[in-house]
Amino acid sequence: MEERININVSATNYEKSSDGISSILTRLEEMVHEEDGFVITDSEFAFGWHFYIVSVNKVLAEKLADQVGESFQKLKGKGLEKKFLTWFSQQIQEKNIKAKLAIKEEMESSKYGIF
Repeated sequence: MEERININVSATNYEKSSDGISSILTRLEEMVHEEDGFVITDSEFAFGWHFYIVSVNKVLAEKLADQVGESFQKLKGKGLEKKFLTWFSQQIQEKNIKAKLAIKEEMESSKYGIF
């Protein structure tokens, strides 16, 4: 089974944010010549926010790192997942998508201990 980077997304508009995220990741797939590299779950709505998960195949992030090279290594964060999250956040800001991102496993382990 392939390794994945699971990213929690919080947004006030599910349709707009998930469409924007989908277009960013589709463009990434085209750039690195991959297919079926990500999944976006349905949202859960609470307190005026939509919460959902974007699951990205690690191969996409690895190929992005290889293709972009030095500029990827200069991104903020330690390790592939953090650097990918930084890159992804920058893409979301450039497209003016109103969403907050966090790596899912970190949120679970930091709040309640490791499962």
